[in-house]
Amino acid sequence: MHPVKEAILNETRRQFFGQVAKGIGGLALSNLMAEELFAQPQDTQAFGGLPTLPHFAPKAKRCIYLHMMGAPPQMDLLDYKPQMQGWYDKDLPESIRKGQRLTTMTSGQARFPIAPSIFKFDQHGQSGAWISELLPHTAKMVDDLAIVRSMHTEAINHEPAITFIQTGQQIPGQPCVGAWFAYGLGSMNRDLPTFVVMNAEKSHPKSGVQAISAKMWSSGFLSPEYAGVGLRGGTNPVLYLQNPDGVSREVRRKMLDGLGELNRIQHDQLGSPETLARIQQYEMAFRMQMAVPEMADLSSEPASTFERWGEEAKQAGKFQNAALMARRLVERDVRFVQIYHRGWDVHNDAPEVLRAQAKDVDRAAWALIQDLKERGLFDETLVIWGGEFGRTPMAQGSGRDHHIRGFSIWMAGGGIKGGISYGNTDELGYYAVEDIVHVHDFHATMLHLLGIDHQKLTYRFQGRDFRLTDVHGRLVSDIIA
Repeated sequence: MHPVKEAILNETRRQFFGQVAKGIGGLALSNLMAEELFAQPQDTQAFGGLPTLPHFAPKAKRCIYLHMMGAPPQMDLLDYKPQMQGWYDKDLPESIRKGQRLTTMTSGQARFPIAPSIFKFDQHGQSGAWISELLPHTAKMVDDLAIVRSMHTEAINHEPAITFIQTGQQIPGQPCVGAWFAYGLGSMNRDLPTFVVMNAEKSHPKSGVQAISAKMWSSGFLSPEYAGVGLRGGTNPVLYLQNPDGVSREVRRKMLDGLGELNRIQHDQLGSPETLARIQQYEMAFRMQMAVPEMADLSSEPASTFERWGEEAKQAGKFQNAALMARRLVERDVRFVQIYHRGWDVHNDAPEVLRAQAKDVDRAAWALIQDLKERGLFDETLVIWGGEFGRTPMAQGSGRDHHIRGFSIWMAGGGIKGGISYGNTDELGYYAVEDIVHVHDFHATMLHLLGIDHQKLTYRFQGRDFRLTDVHGRLVSDIIA
């Protein structure tokens, strides 16, 4: 390749502004352009993000996504199917399944008996939503929720299904939804990450546990600075954040200054945006040394907090503790918080396991919503609860197998129309048959609520413009206030 052409290809936007800024003209340019070019149209407090975002006035500024890993059975929690009682122990007709794929765990079964829920359902709130006895606290806040009972996905096994609902693709390597928000909207707090991830332990020893890895909160082909930052419970929430013994904060500052200068020299030579991301991550870690311990210190919470949340909220690793941390994070303007709660893979011992799993998340989710309301954050914080797929209406021993053609989630808060149940499944809960919501539709709606047109938030990679919803997605406008 000709040297001039190679130099042009290597010239990045960051290099251009970095080189221009070295001269007097650069000082004038940055002064003139600072407010117009880099201003956020709706969110003037954002740091970073794209200058063209949000595309329109957002209904929410933040998101808390409670992902139930392993897939909760919708007909035992949110999708009341009294008609199933008449099908008890009858085989699912082949005319319904039509030879569709089953997992290897049930494909060899001699029978596929219908298993109605053993749990009682009642109507609640002004909306009259049917909620299982397993979720008494959720029942108290149904008028704040939009329960979507017609979700549909494509992957029948956990790993690709979780990857799909987190990234919009079944194959790893794509940015997750939190990374897209961080990239597009930027941060609202310089001292804490834009995107935080927590893992909560399962609630019952017999619960099935799905493996999870950092690729679920990866930035994919986006810069590493947009990846989720893992937060643990306890006194050391972020690994390797604190200075080792004998290293003072002043010494750390001098070390980072020297390291930053070396990295900038490397960037001037090679022009790699990864180098700038590395500098930013070191600086963020330095600021987090002060901000994270303060955020994680629950001693500042009044006694009334734990009267509402329960004493489990003090225990590191519990879902209740992670959800309380999520509230404290969004109070400090963290943009996106993701909690993975393990243990919902109920192939066996479902009645026993579900009681424990539901008990842990039910009260905590309700307490989270009440806290957000009291602090004036509910109307600008989108809260999501749900798994990667649902569960079969047929029994698999004492549990249920994976099911992709109809399952339930709920959404609440920023921009959501509360007190509605959207979509329906058939009488057995097998197919979503009314107002079907695909995972791409779900993502398009999430983005819309935070002021983003899902068709316009793209990133060019390997010669193609990528987006979270790929070439799909429609806005589910009926659940938007």
